[in-house]
Amino acid sequence: MLDGERLKILTESAKYDVSCSSSGSDRKNFGKGLGNAEYGGICHSFTQDGRGISLLKILLTNKCAYDCQYCVNRRSNDVPRAEATPDEICELVMNFYKRNYIEGLFLSSAVYKSADYTMERLTETVIKLRKLYGFNGYIHLKGIPSADSKTIMRAGEFADRMSFNLELPSEKSLKLLAPDKSRTGILTPMNMMADEYREAKAVKYNKFLPAGQTTQMIVGASPETDGQIIKLTQGLYRKFSLKRVYYSSYIPMNDRNPSLPVKPVGLLREHRLYQADWLLRFYGFTANEICDENDNLSEDYDPKCGWALRHPEFFPVEVNSAPPEILVRVPGIGFKSAYKIVQARKYGKLDFDCLAKMRVVLKRAKNFITCKGKFFGTDDQIQIKNQLLLENRIENATQLSLFSSAENTLSVLTGEL
Repeated sequence: MLDGERLKILTESAKYDVSCSSSGSDRKNFGKGLGNAEYGGICHSFTQDGRGISLLKILLTNKCAYDCQYCVNRRSNDVPRAEATPDEICELVMNFYKRNYIEGLFLSSAVYKSADYTMERLTETVIKLRKLYGFNGYIHLKGIPSADSKTIMRAGEFADRMSFNLELPSEKSLKLLAPDKSRTGILTPMNMMADEYREAKAVKYNKFLPAGQTTQMIVGASPETDGQIIKLTQGLYRKFSLKRVYYSSYIPMNDRNPSLPVKPVGLLREHRLYQADWLLRFYGFTANEICDENDNLSEDYDPKCGWALRHPEFFPVEVNSAPPEILVRVPGIGFKSAYKIVQARKYGKLDFDCLAKMRVVLKRAKNFITCKGKFFGTDDQIQIKNQLLLENRIENATQLSLFSSAENTLSVLTGEL
């Protein structure tokens, strides 16, 4: 049985992997109130139908043979070490599941002894969970780059989702900060899984990674710009059919390395990248439209507002005639609002009151649209920029509330613009 001390070490060591949605909080409990968001252990993810589920997030071991400079579990870092056996992980998952603590498992591992040995142990764990323990809950398995391809593909038959972290946006940075890893060792299994996933989907054989694959990049540990990251993200979605690309703001870990930044990057840059990612996946934007390759995203405006400000010739848009792919480019009109507009105008012309009832953010959209030919915004670009800048500052300073409007809450939780 996995004792409490090892459980604490292995869950704490797993919390910096952001491929599950609840990572990154540092809220502590100082002896007052309930709960402590700093501890690892349970994270939250979402099913395809939007249902939230709790996952046990744990490492098989944090004993690592690699010395990646940005990682808390690197070989040279002086931290408590622990490991668990496949059976101990299986027993823990089943006990937690029976007590209704969790609905699934997020399992990763440091590279112990070798990539092949670690991947074999991970695969053994998920196979035992499925076959020996009869566990049919959700499993997200972190793959080990450069491990044996047969072992990786075998794991894909039993996991719901797998992910290989790209780690850093360029091969040059990877060689500098993670010399034990190679870009080829990461991309090769991603490519294999993408081919197998497409083939399984084509013949409606959904037992191979039914939830697809994801990856993760660390932002700010290396000098790549947001434009380079977004361009890379676009290529990853197109080539590997990824479900998500996750971004993790760099956080300094113990010993100071001269190749790494002194201070944390901060969450705003990460947030802007998630907003840009949303534009790539759902709004029909390309990487070049969102940000120049040599630039970073603006901290003052979200990426869609930034694009709109750079293209005044595109506006104003008439909401009663514009196609949905044009409507979603208007600041303040999200994907769902555009759908509502298209459906509603089948029954008559829409005015600004109709848009307000559809939860279009009119204080943002009014400068970019007309209704029945009427325009209630301003043509003064400086005034528009100041309005958006003020709104952005208020939005960033406002804590998310249970009583926020549904539209604002959706934007904060998902990145939808």
